[in-house]
Amino acid sequence: MTEFSVRDIPFSTHGSWFNISPVLAQHTIAEDLHLVSHQNGMHPVLRFRPQAPATVAATPGRLSWSRSDGRIDLAYESPDTIRLRGNGLALAITAATSTLTPFTGAYFFTDPVDGSHVFTSYETGRRYRITVLAGTVEAHGDQNLGSAGRGVTISGGSWEAAVEEIDTAREPYRPTRSFADVVASARRTFTEFVDAVAPWRCDDTPAAELAAYVLWSATVRPAGFVGRPAVLMSKHWMDKVWSWDHCFNALALAGSPALAWDQFALLFDHLDGSGALPDSVTHSEVLHNFVKPPIHGWALSKLRKRLSLPAAELAAAYHRLARWTRFWLDRRRASGSDLPHYQHGNDSGWDNATTFDPERLIATADLAAFLILQLDELAALATELDRPDEARDWTRTATAVQAAMFERLWTGERFVAWSVRSGGTWPSSSLLDLMPIVLGERLPEPVRAVLAAGIERHLTPHGLATELPSSPHYQADGYWRGPIWAPATVLAEDGLRRAGHRQLADEISVRFRHVCEASGFAENFDALTGAGLRDRAYTWTASGYLLLAEAHVARGTQEPAGRRR
Repeated sequence: MTEFSVRDIPFSTHGSWFNISPVLAQHTIAEDLHLVSHQNGMHPVLRFRPQAPATVAATPGRLSWSRSDGRIDLAYESPDTIRLRGNGLALAITAATSTLTPFTGAYFFTDPVDGSHVFTSYETGRRYRITVLAGTVEAHGDQNLGSAGRGVTISGGSWEAAVEEIDTAREPYRPTRSFADVVASARRTFTEFVDAVAPWRCDDTPAAELAAYVLWSATVRPAGFVGRPAVLMSKHWMDKVWSWDHCFNALALAGSPALAWDQFALLFDHLDGSGALPDSVTHSEVLHNFVKPPIHGWALSKLRKRLSLPAAELAAAYHRLARWTRFWLDRRRASGSDLPHYQHGNDSGWDNATTFDPERLIATADLAAFLILQLDELAALATELDRPDEARDWTRTATAVQAAMFERLWTGERFVAWSVRSGGTWPSSSLLDLMPIVLGERLPEPVRAVLAAGIERHLTPHGLATELPSSPHYQADGYWRGPIWAPATVLAEDGLRRAGHRQLADEISVRFRHVCEASGFAENFDALTGAGLRDRAYTWTASGYLLLAEAHVARGTQEPAGRRR
C-alpha cells in the first residue's frame, strides 16, 4: 500500500475523531508522535516515545517505529480504539505536555476495577484507557496533579496493548482479533473505499490512492454539531468543515453516494433564520461570522449528474438551496441594485485577495457568476419538480443579475470590483477578477476570450497563481495573494472547458495534478516553486486532484506536450 510521512499526513482511520501525528497546533510540530483529538478543538492528549530513536513509516493500514533491534506497530481496531504491538522496543505513553495544572492536561490513574491505566482529558472531555495485553507495564505519576510527569512504559520481548477513547466507563477491554487481523481489516476497509471512489486510477494518476487516503482518514463520525459523517478539511489544524470546501469533497466522493451526499448536505443542516449557511461547522461550534460564496448550485448541478436522488431528497435540496439563494438576493443586495455583494474577503473564500484592498463591502463578478449558476440550477430543479412558475422566476432573476454584472462591472476590457457604498470601481491583479469564467458557455465569446487570456497570464509551471507573479502585491506564501489553490483551479478549469478553451483547461489540469504528485496535498502551493505550503493534508486539495485526474482518465487524452514528468 502507499507509504506516506506522518509529518505531512496524519495517521488515522475513517470515523475517528483523533489521529496520530507530530502536528500539535498551527505551525507547531513535535519530535514525538502524539494522539491528537479534534473534539472541542485540536488537542494533543498522549505522547508516544519509543525507548530509543526509531524510523517512522506509515501506510493506510499501519504505522511503525522500527530500528535494527526492535519494532513497534500501531493500527486502528475501530474509530475509537488503537492496538499496539512491540517486539524488542519499549514504548512510553505519557501525557502530551509537561506544563500541566490541576485544571488542564490529562489526569492519570490506575483503575482498581480492571487494572487498566486511564488518562482523563479536561480539554477533550474524554478518557483514554490503556490496557496491556502482553508484556510488562510500569506506571509513573499515578494520581499526580500539576506539572508532574505521568504515564506508562510498556516493555518486554514481545508486548501488546490497546488504547481506547471512551466517555465515562466501558466494559474491560478484551481483544477479539489478533493484531495481524486488525491490520488486515484496516487495509481491506481502505481498499474498498478507494476502489469505490477512484476505480479509474491508473499509472497516469499515481497520487490517486494517497488522495483517497487523505479523504478517508479525515472523515469523522457524527458527534456534537456534526450530524452526519463528515470529511474535515484536515486532521491537522484545519479541523473544520467550511461551507464551500465541502462541495469539492462531495464531488470527489461521488463513487460513495451516501457519503458524498452527506458532505453536500451537512452545512445545509445549519441554515440560519435568514437562509445563510454558516462559515464553518465542527464538533463543538457553528460559526456564522462570515459566509462563503454560493458555489452550491454549481456543485449540485454536477453532483446530480453522478448521484440518483429520491424525489423527496431532491425537493428538500431545492427548498434549502432556495433559502440560501434568497439570502443573497434579499440580504446581500444594496437598495436599488441587482448585484449581490461581499462584506469581507472572507465571504468570498479568498480572504486577503488584492481585490479587497481598497474596500471590503464590494460587488464582484465572481459572486454574480456563482449566483447566476445557482439560479440556473434552481430553475432546473423547479422544472423537474413541476413548479414552472418558480422556474420562470429563477430564470428571470438570473438574467437580471447577469445584465447588471455586465452593466456595472464589465468595462469592455475586463471585470472590476464595485463599491456598494462609494460607487467607485477598480481592477486588481487577482485571479478572483477572472473567475466569471465559471459561467462558461453563458458568456459572450469575446468575453470568454478576454478571461481565458487573463487566466493564462496567471499560469506558472505549477498552476494558477492567485495573484499575478509580476504584481507588486505578489507573495510566495501570501495565502490568496499568490499561491496556487485547489478550488480556484477546479472552478477555472471547468469554466474554461465549458467556454471552449479546452487546451488551456488541459494545461491547468496537468500542472495542478503534477504539483500534487510532487508536493502532496497541501492547503496551497508556492506558484513559482511548487512547494507545499501551510497545512499539508488538506482534503479539498486531494479532492481537486481526484476530480481532475478522473476527468483526465475519462477523456482518454494525452497531456499537453512537454508537460509530462
